[in-house]
Amino acid sequence: MKPTLIHARHLVPIRPARVVLENHCVVVSGDRIVEVVSSDIARSRYPDGDEVSLPHHVLLPGLVNAHTHSPMTLLRGLADDLDLQVWLNQHIWPVENRFVCAEFVADGTRLAVAEMLRAGTTCFNDMYFFPDVMADVVVKTGIRACIGLIIIEMPTVWAKGVDEYLAKGLGLLKCWPADSRISFAFAPHAPYSVSDGTLTRIADLSGEHDIPVHVHLLESEWEIKQSLQAHGIRPLQRMQNRQLLNSRLLAVHMTQLSAEDIRLLATQGAHVVHCPQSNLKLASGFCPVSDLLAASVNVALGTDGAASNNNLDLLSEAQTAALLAKGVTADPRAIDAFTALEMATINGARALHMDQQIGSIECGKQADLAALDLYAVETQPLFHVISQLVYAASSRQFTDVWVAGRRLLQKGELTSIEIEEVLAAAESWRSKLSACAS
Repeated sequence: MKPTLIHARHLVPIRPARVVLENHCVVVSGDRIVEVVSSDIARSRYPDGDEVSLPHHVLLPGLVNAHTHSPMTLLRGLADDLDLQVWLNQHIWPVENRFVCAEFVADGTRLAVAEMLRAGTTCFNDMYFFPDVMADVVVKTGIRACIGLIIIEMPTVWAKGVDEYLAKGLGLLKCWPADSRISFAFAPHAPYSVSDGTLTRIADLSGEHDIPVHVHLLESEWEIKQSLQAHGIRPLQRMQNRQLLNSRLLAVHMTQLSAEDIRLLATQGAHVVHCPQSNLKLASGFCPVSDLLAASVNVALGTDGAASNNNLDLLSEAQTAALLAKGVTADPRAIDAFTALEMATINGARALHMDQQIGSIECGKQADLAALDLYAVETQPLFHVISQLVYAASSRQFTDVWVAGRRLLQKGELTSIEIEEVLAAAESWRSKLSACAS
């Protein structure tokens, strides 16, 4: 197999940290990065390689969206400008109860994957019903994903009770064919929607299978009041009592953290997934990211679902994270551009226990890469590549994306997804949901 030589004007490998390489080449063989060298050396070593030239681009690792609900792209804009509990209980859950099915999940996931690939995201961490359907879409589209095995203490079209949720999840975990692009996590919805007994079962199963636990946690002040009333303790303490506060935990949102909470997270090695735009839109609060990073807690970035964001643009999320931290702390150095980029790449990979495979451009890692064209009015003149990426660039400037060495976006065109079919399905669901709403 001939190697592929991807030449870029600028290369941001993420590791080593804060490095920008000029006129370098990433040499890819199969699904792996085999060398990162200057373009001149690459051409001399691999004279028969297939060459891709990106003369105005920055090449970086594919972005890692550490929290989303991909099928909810079909609910984008359905219910906006609402409190979290009103949004969930009066709008989202009633619509889901009526419309969610395997077809809904397949069409919504394809729409989400198309959006994410066009925005430079090569891996996403999901939580939704019909995880088997999502996994099938991942296989067919070529993206990488960690699929959540959803558990919630209420009947849905996917399962009627906790035993069925767990049985279906374990069945999928056991029977799904080995694939380097697909992994799984247990996904209890939230402490307020899952009982103590179920949380204990999930903790045991997570340890037994050595897979992450992906959960909404400390998302709003209401959640703390509910926990104190129902259990007499704060939600994070409850997670610790159930043996869930450890390095396998991905705690999403975390807008209501105390100093003691941060100490617990740091001590136990848990990961936090920051979703700044969703938290702002739902007025849920502010995750104290700079305090978490100062305590050496790993913080990744997620978009949340498109029903509460309303997009899956992780580059925009990185910009928001950096700007929000500056505003909240009154410190312009709270999160700098490179730290925001780490949160969108290697930190997300680390949270998913994939940092030995993805998240940086290093020899031996999977060839998950994204190229962004900096030769645009919005990103010229160019003084500092990393700052320009985070503070000026748009996800619309991504032109090429590779996952496991496969080129899924080529000169702005998706290669594994028929975009007209995706759009037609989205319009069909809009019509059905609009008829219900009216």
